[in-house]
Amino acid sequence: MPARSIIARYKLNHLLFWIIFFAGWYFLRVDDFASRSLAFWVTAVKVFDLALMVYITNLVLIPHLLYKRKYILFTVIYVIMIFGSSLLKVTIIANMLNMQNFDVFNNFRTRLYDNIIPHYLLVSTGAAIKLLFDYAIAQKRLAEITKERAEAELKFLKSQINPHFIFNSINSIYFLIDKNNKEAREALHKFSDMLRYQLYECGGEKIPIEKELMYLEDYVALQRLRKDEQYRVEYTCAPDVKGFFIEPLLLIPFVENSFKHISHFSGDRINQVSIDVSRSNGEFNFSVANTVDRSNKSNTEPVGGIGLPNVRRRLELLYPDKHSLDIHEEEGWFKIDLRLKVET
Repeated sequence: MPARSIIARYKLNHLLFWIIFFAGWYFLRVDDFASRSLAFWVTAVKVFDLALMVYITNLVLIPHLLYKRKYILFTVIYVIMIFGSSLLKVTIIANMLNMQNFDVFNNFRTRLYDNIIPHYLLVSTGAAIKLLFDYAIAQKRLAEITKERAEAELKFLKSQINPHFIFNSINSIYFLIDKNNKEAREALHKFSDMLRYQLYECGGEKIPIEKELMYLEDYVALQRLRKDEQYRVEYTCAPDVKGFFIEPLLLIPFVENSFKHISHFSGDRINQVSIDVSRSNGEFNFSVANTVDRSNKSNTEPVGGIGLPNVRRRLELLYPDKHSLDIHEEEGWFKIDLRLKVET
C-alpha cells in the first residue's frame, strides 16, 4: 500500500501534527516549571484537552449541528463545552502543581484572559480549518458535478437525431402492425413512452419518482416479452413510494445489469430477476437481484459489468453522505441494495 494511502487511512498526519504541536509547546514552556517531568505532564494535559475539544467540535458539533442549521444549539453547546473544559483543565493543572487552597473562580478575570479566551481561539482555529477544507471539497465536488452534467448534456444532444422523425416512424410501424397482434402493439407503445421519457423529460436535474418508476416498469415489461417460461421476473413496489424527486435514469443501470448477467439454467431450474421498491424512515429502498450461473465457463464477463462503477461514482457526486450501496453475491444470487435519503 502506498505511503500516502497509509497516512490517509490511519490519519497519521493528525498524529504527526499533535506530536509537533506538543513538542513546540513543551519547548516554549519547559522553563516555567520546577522539573521537566512536570512540564511534560502539564503540556500533555493541555494538548490532550485542546485536541479533544477540536475533534468534538469538528466531528460532532459542526456536521450534526452547524451544517444542519441548528445555529443556536451549536453556539450554546460550543460555549458551554469550551468554558467547562477550560475550568476542568485549570483545576487538574493546579492539583498537579500542588497549589494549596485553589479556587477556580478566584481571580477569575485573569483566568478568563490567560486560559479561557485562548482556549476558544485555539479550538475556533481548528474549526475554521475544518470549514475551509469542507468548503474546498464541496467546491471540487460541485465542479465535478457540473462537468459531468455538461458531458451528459452533450451526449444527450448528440443522441437527439431528429426525434420527431423517430416518433413519426414508430407511429407508422404501429399502424402497420396487425390489430390482432395486441402484444406487439403494446410493446411498441411502451418503447415509444420510454424513448419520449429519455428525450424530453430527463433534461432537468431531478424528476418525480413516479415517472422514473413508470419508465422502469415499461423496461421490465419489455424484458418479460423477451423471456420464455424458464425465466421469471418479479417486480414489487410499495404504494407509499411517491411524492419525492430523484435524479433521472439513476435506477435503470441496476436493472439492465441484472437482465444482462442473469443465469441461463435449463431444465427445472428457474432463472430469475427480482426487483423490490419500498420506502421507510425517510429512505428510498431499491433492491435488485438476479440468479447467476458460475458453472457456465463461456461467460467470462464479470457479473458486475463496467456500468456499476459509473453509477457508484454518480451516486457519490449527486448524493454525498445521503446514500448507501451494497453490491454482493451470495448463494447463486447477485444482489444490489440501494438506499437514498429523500426529502418530500
